[in-house]
Amino acid sequence: MKTFKDWISWKSLLSARPLSGSDSFLEEDETRRHEDVDVAGTPPGSSGTASTTSACPANGIQSSASCPYFPPVVMEDCHSSPHYPDGKSSDILEKLDALQVNFLRLVHRLGQSSQNLVVAQVLYRLELTKQIRASDSNARSVGLSIDRVKTIAREQETAGQGGSELDFSINVLLLGKTGVGKSATINSIFNQAKVFTDAFQPATEEIQEIIGTVMGVKVKVIDTPGLLPSPSDQRLNRRNMHTVKRFIRNSPPDIVLYFDRLDVINMGYSDVPLLKLITETFGSAIWFNTIIVLTHSSSALPEGPDGTSLGYEAFVTQCKNIMQHHIHQAAADMRLRNPLLLVENHPLCIRNREREKVLPNGQAWRSQFLLLCISSKVLNDANALLKFQDVVHGKQNNQRRPSLPHLLSFFLQPCSAPNASDLMLIDEVGEEVSYLESEDEYDKLPPIRILSKGQFKRLSKAQKEDYLDELDYRETLYLKKQLKEELGKCRDGSSINGKDGHNEGEPPPDTVPLPDMAMPLSFDSACPTYRYRSLEYGNKWLVRPVLDPHGWDQEIGFDGVNLEASFPIVKNLNTSLNSQLSKDKQDCNFQMECAATHIDEKGPSYYTGLDVQNLGRGLACTARGHMQLKTHKYNKAGCGFLMGSIGSNVYVGAKLEDTIAKKRWKLVVDTGGMASQGDMTFGGRLEGSLRGKDYPVRRDQASVSLTMLSCNKEVLLEGGLLVRFRPARGTNMAIQANVNHKKSGQICIKANSSEHIQIALIAIIPIVRALFRRRAIQHDPPVTDR
Repeated sequence: MKTFKDWISWKSLLSARPLSGSDSFLEEDETRRHEDVDVAGTPPGSSGTASTTSACPANGIQSSASCPYFPPVVMEDCHSSPHYPDGKSSDILEKLDALQVNFLRLVHRLGQSSQNLVVAQVLYRLELTKQIRASDSNARSVGLSIDRVKTIAREQETAGQGGSELDFSINVLLLGKTGVGKSATINSIFNQAKVFTDAFQPATEEIQEIIGTVMGVKVKVIDTPGLLPSPSDQRLNRRNMHTVKRFIRNSPPDIVLYFDRLDVINMGYSDVPLLKLITETFGSAIWFNTIIVLTHSSSALPEGPDGTSLGYEAFVTQCKNIMQHHIHQAAADMRLRNPLLLVENHPLCIRNREREKVLPNGQAWRSQFLLLCISSKVLNDANALLKFQDVVHGKQNNQRRPSLPHLLSFFLQPCSAPNASDLMLIDEVGEEVSYLESEDEYDKLPPIRILSKGQFKRLSKAQKEDYLDELDYRETLYLKKQLKEELGKCRDGSSINGKDGHNEGEPPPDTVPLPDMAMPLSFDSACPTYRYRSLEYGNKWLVRPVLDPHGWDQEIGFDGVNLEASFPIVKNLNTSLNSQLSKDKQDCNFQMECAATHIDEKGPSYYTGLDVQNLGRGLACTARGHMQLKTHKYNKAGCGFLMGSIGSNVYVGAKLEDTIAKKRWKLVVDTGGMASQGDMTFGGRLEGSLRGKDYPVRRDQASVSLTMLSCNKEVLLEGGLLVRFRPARGTNMAIQANVNHKKSGQICIKANSSEHIQIALIAIIPIVRALFRRRAIQHDPPVTDR
């Protein structure tokens, strides 16, 4: 049974690191040494805050764009634990209750409802924080309920305390290009001329600090010189950013506003260098508490492809997505979801009854600005109350910590070496062939006359079946004979005596063309498949092009190269290499897998391998090894290790295994563990197999497996079933099924036949089902809310 905390951690998604006063983005050198995962749940669908997970309503904060995203409160996950003295548990809960009351009072002063989208998100996360804190400290109560908090806040405001000053202030840092309206926005926020503005030249040449009170909230704004877009001004921009960094070192900002203009949004990538400069100066953590501000939001809308003006909501969403994409490129983190704030500073802007400037969508942006800033500051204050041992910060390159249960489950699978066909035959199929007939029955068969098509058609139905059965039986015996001969060559070492991949005294193999690349489902006469046809020379190296069916240029459809090689060194020792390199206009992908195998029937056998591939801007490396020793005629014992790294995450694993094989029966038992970043997972795997009488020539077998893993005091179970058989001559079927402890799983049935092609008619069933479902959807009347 999962605890409440584990359930929240399981339901949560990776979230960005919030900025707090004690641990800001200025300390990037220290915070980059630690790594963890935030816990951000979603409210249940039946609760009062269920609207926080749905689309933004028309009267919401961000109806013009995507729903605003705030960094959730830093709460412990299943891998870290808070360090508090026992006597402070109740004090922290009381402070969280007081924080909720003050937040609701501020919301009331802004004229917003507690059912607002942003307000509901903040209240839910604060309530979730109290529940997890009470669960960790074994407290009997979790503090005041959300309804009680709302009642207290309402009573304090109506009891004559609404005009009293609250001990609440926000510190805002302004960044952006020059001429986008940062100084004009400051004057609009304070509703008076605080700073000088100029429409034709930069008005802010040095850092300014403006302090005032807005709707009962103390606001301190740090105005900075604008960034110059020219590449030749990068040195000046860098000097200004370092000056800003030194200025805010003693008082880190709670909120960062990044400005741009809505009417002249840059559709290209010329702004990315400026964003990367901000990231290099302050660290990627600066974007985790940043609000995107688009000024000139009441400007005329551009025309669409059909010549008509775009809709306001659609245009704002398009601009917001462009800005978010640029930030993703600069921060190298695709998880960022920054809130959007639309601003209009023109003196003739439309105003409402409270004399606030109103956007074309009917929103008063000044109160929305305060609500976004207050919400982020409240979450930061909650972070300051919850002091954890691990510091949470954003992960670069969108890299996540590998799942230990998944890695361990993969590690417990039987080990096999790729591209070591000769030497691995001894270990792979030696035990299967050992129980076959000692004498070659194929040589004892009488000769058979192969019939022509005309002669075969004149046979009766029974004679045809007997003739085909006889051919199938002879084919099986011939394959067994070939397998025994190949196994004998591997044991004698004759297959590696030749220097060019063939035995001495034998002519080299003929050069044969390799199969052509698979044609795409839709192609024309200009398909360049014929340009890159490969030949098999029978040597150690095999080089082939890699086809990209979705490439950007049809004339050059091959954007990569694949290299395979096998090097027999000495007897029973073989090495192999398999690598692939792909390059397009933007990305370069590289994969390499090399292995070395030493097989000895009378002694231990060894296998080592190294896998390297790039993941985005990072590199994933995995080194593995395996040793197996035959302790008995029917028993083999072995052990293995696994070491790897994905970015800054390092994982290590080890396992023990034992195999019992006798004729057609085989039993494999594995147990091992995996560790990464202080977390450990243990597990075991049991697999039993029954092979067919013609195995491995005919791949008939039935196997049952059971995997049990233990991770974070939770037991994970998974069972699997695999059946391969031949229901008829020329037809192969495979049935694979698995189910886990959550009662979820899958069933996969595969069938291929060279004679009974009518099995392809099974595909008609899902097609007809999809057509009927589509027809039902089209005929159903739409459901409207009344």
